[in-house]
Amino acid sequence: MHNENCNWFASWFDTPYYHILYKDRDYTEARLFMDNLTNYLNLPEDAKILDLACGKGRHSIYLNQLGYDVTGADLSENSIKEASKFSNEKLHFKVHDMREPLDEKFDAIFNLFTSFGYFENDEDNLTTLKAICKSLNEYGLAVIDFMNVHHVIDNLVPEEVKTVDGIAFNIKRYVEENHIIKEIAFEDKGKQFCFKEKVKALTLEDFEAMMEEAGIYLLDVFGDYKLRKFYKNESERLIMIFK
Repeated sequence: MHNENCNWFASWFDTPYYHILYKDRDYTEARLFMDNLTNYLNLPEDAKILDLACGKGRHSIYLNQLGYDVTGADLSENSIKEASKFSNEKLHFKVHDMREPLDEKFDAIFNLFTSFGYFENDEDNLTTLKAICKSLNEYGLAVIDFMNVHHVIDNLVPEEVKTVDGIAFNIKRYVEENHIIKEIAFEDKGKQFCFKEKVKALTLEDFEAMMEEAGIYLLDVFGDYKLRKFYKNESERLIMIFK
């Protein structure tokens, strides 16, 4: 059932195919979320925001349009090259590993749309949390928007085919060794491709334990992009505000 030749995530995020598969993601919902988040955090008008694991920078660009001074950081050089086309004096992009703190300090750090928990080594998740907190200024707040693992596992679609731009993406999803795994296989121009997305199935309790170990204060938890209460079995997201 599972293809052993699937590549590790870094290469998948760097391919054009990743962006083709996900190009129809709902950005209205994402913008609404960022509106709600910046209002809730009561950010000063010229706040400095770090968008961590920013991909091609779509959310960074929107946050910058709201008037904030935004830095988008991502491990993928290709994505940052694309994003950098949109740079201005209040919008900057850099290739950066989220396990490392940044030299600058920020009013807010956003890690959005399940861009956490990809590391092979569990220690790296804790290291990343610490790095996020080190990059906050005295009054700064951080936000991790993660999937609600309970909801995802209960609603896992084991197999589906999504056709985008004439490419049929065969997607398999399963849980293995406390990771949620998505295998994506397809053919293009006569070549076979197979990639794997592997995310640690971190629960709120897992995050709480890591945060306690790192001396981090978890201030609030929400269950969706409208910032409604978190319910373990119903909520689609696990959104944590901490410092």
